[in-house]
Amino acid sequence: MNAYDYFFENTFSLTKKFLVGREEITYRELHKCTLDLSEWIMEKVGENRKIFLVSPNNLFFLKVYLAVIKSGNICIPLDPNIEIKNFNYINELTNPELIFITSDVYKKLNLNIDIAIFPDKLDSIPTANRKPQTANPEQFDIDRCAEIIFTSGSTGEPKGVMISHKNLIANTRSIVDYLKLTEDDRMMVVLPFYYCYGLSLLHTHLRIGGSIVFNNSFIFLGSVIKDMIEHKCTGFAGIPSHFQILLRKSDSFKQTRFPHMRYVTQAGGKLAPIFIDEFRQSHPEITFIVMYGQTEATARLSWLPPELYESKKGSIGKGIPDVILRVVNENDEDIKPGETGEVIARGDNIMMGYFGDEAATKKAIRNGWLYTGDLGTVDEDGYIFLTARSKEMIKVGGKRISPKEIEAVILHIPEVVDCTIEGIEDPIQGEALKATVVVRKGSLDKITEDFIRHHCAQHLALFKVPQFYLLKDELTITATGKKIKKT
Repeated sequence: MNAYDYFFENTFSLTKKFLVGREEITYRELHKCTLDLSEWIMEKVGENRKIFLVSPNNLFFLKVYLAVIKSGNICIPLDPNIEIKNFNYINELTNPELIFITSDVYKKLNLNIDIAIFPDKLDSIPTANRKPQTANPEQFDIDRCAEIIFTSGSTGEPKGVMISHKNLIANTRSIVDYLKLTEDDRMMVVLPFYYCYGLSLLHTHLRIGGSIVFNNSFIFLGSVIKDMIEHKCTGFAGIPSHFQILLRKSDSFKQTRFPHMRYVTQAGGKLAPIFIDEFRQSHPEITFIVMYGQTEATARLSWLPPELYESKKGSIGKGIPDVILRVVNENDEDIKPGETGEVIARGDNIMMGYFGDEAATKKAIRNGWLYTGDLGTVDEDGYIFLTARSKEMIKVGGKRISPKEIEAVILHIPEVVDCTIEGIEDPIQGEALKATVVVRKGSLDKITEDFIRHHCAQHLALFKVPQFYLLKDELTITATGKKIKKT
């Protein structure tokens, strides 16, 4: 079954609104227009082609994303704030047949391509009175690639995670199961849809006949709080910084009552228990659910049942339905309580592999198990507690960042001898970026924090610009020649 058909299986004829708020559309309208668009795409490019989608969360994104999946092509959603360097890299790697993109992003990237399709084009797509040209849903190959989600790779180059229709269906089914979602649920969506956590909100609520509300301006906390109340949202999903900002940057969040809010979920990095405790104390009527996942697992891997939060504080829980999690040592043997090992996972939600990177795929998936790169331990009851991340990645505000990419940019400054980027604990972002920069002797008066910050801002997205700096003119190394990062 095509994942699109699974999402709409029980909801395609509903006259109920799926998207509510500034833009609105019913299930029936969404189903009809995406079928029309999917036919147009198939007539234009056929099937199994790569198609870019570069847009913030809006009705345009919603229509294109679903239509591309239905058409049997491969959707590649990209961050509308992507750097031109990364856009060009992904473009050359995947060679898309079409690029659905908003005009402002097109101009910002300074593109000049004839395969770009803008939102106003959708208004001229002809409606069809015939059945869509896709194969019978039951005959559709569930193992076909549905989308490629790009994340930062350890080398600095983005890595394309290939997600199949089977992966989407399996993870959606599991999430609906453990969250006990129903048609009465309405999700406040502040997470972008080029991010797997955000997409999971779309998939699950389409499946169960719920609804979603977009708010792309989390920086304006008042509008988020207002929308949650006005649109009677029952759910909110956020990364650590969302909750930290709501709790510590907002004057009204703790005092505001949300009469319809049933639950909130948190993933995208570890949120310190002190913030969870603060939330639970302020809003005891709202269930707080801790989760853990990876793009390589479509979205979700584990959850901690909220009734166990106090007894298992700090744990990511156990595997979600139909997902097996283990913590193993170097010999792939299950560790004993108190020992440390790597978290590995198995289930129908595990990615197909990395696009165009067979070596990385073989390293990540071995004997059917996904090796997450995250280190952890277990307690006597089998609940998992993460201890570290073995991959060379830093997670800032839910976004994975490669230190090597930033180091390369700073090393372009002629006076810089060496640069090390590390993540340090931050009360808002979870982790913040610190740059330790070694410059030539006599250059410290010229190569200042402001100079480096300005240089980074010219070459990197703002969330990749380090917030903290340590400048020195001596490089400290060990006897074997390795850098000593902390001095």
